[in-house]
Amino acid sequence: KRAGDDGDEMVVTSASTQYPAILRDRRVRYDYADWEPIFAAPTGGVVYASSSLGKDSASALEALASQEVKFAGQNPTGLEMPVLMAFDLLDFQVDPVFGMKSRGEGRLAFERGEVALDFQTTSAYKSNVTPLVDAGQAVPLFSLGVMDDEGHIERDPSFPDLPTFSELYLAQEGHSRDDEAYQIFHKFFASGYAMQKMLLVPKDVDPELLELYRQAARDLAKDPEFLKEAAEKVGPYGLMVGKAAATQLQEAMQLSEAEHEWVKNWLMERHNIRLQSR
Repeated sequence: KRAGDDGDEMVVTSASTQYPAILRDRRVRYDYADWEPIFAAPTGGVVYASSSLGKDSASALEALASQEVKFAGQNPTGLEMPVLMAFDLLDFQVDPVFGMKSRGEGRLAFERGEVALDFQTTSAYKSNVTPLVDAGQAVPLFSLGVMDDEGHIERDPSFPDLPTFSELYLAQEGHSRDDEAYQIFHKFFASGYAMQKMLLVPKDVDPELLELYRQAARDLAKDPEFLKEAAEKVGPYGLMVGKAAATQLQEAMQLSEAEHEWVKNWLMERHNIRLQSR
């Protein structure tokens, strides 16, 4: 609220600030319409199951549609929200247990055999879950994918052999990208994963200065040293810069009245959460 328009003050946001704004949480005192993005940095993630459900993804997916399994989560309105939506859209029989302090705690519950389904972002999956897959204890099911500048979900370059949730959903008879529930999933995926971390400045910043910042981001996105270190720590994901980020941000942060009502009903009926919105 106090930031000036000279470009000296910036803000970094993440899914933890995007989601409350989308949900119209009445505690939110900020508006993304007041800011211009310099760039957005994505992350990816993978859903995987215990090999007790099946030795390969096909058999595990079949088991998830017919028997109830537990999933250890933090809360239904946080980073796991689109993952929980994906479970329901794929007709998984999931009984989520909330209260975990981190995704790491969820993974430990999986390793102890307390839950049979888990999700981790790319960096955590590669360092902590790949050994479980190699040992035959875990079976990867699908990735969330990545989003191109036009807003289309593609396979995650970190996991090119894994189908995306979108592929699995759209392969089912009668499903399309126009489905209301899929559209809502897409918005939460975009704002929470495709644009998980964003660097923004106030909207009144001089357009020429804003373009200088964005050009610096484009240069950074091509820098070999940056790309090498980013790939090691986060994954081989490109930055979304400038107008592409602004366009996708505007689209992702807006729920229609009907979509907002769908989310309210889903949270109440599925997770017994009453959304306190403006």
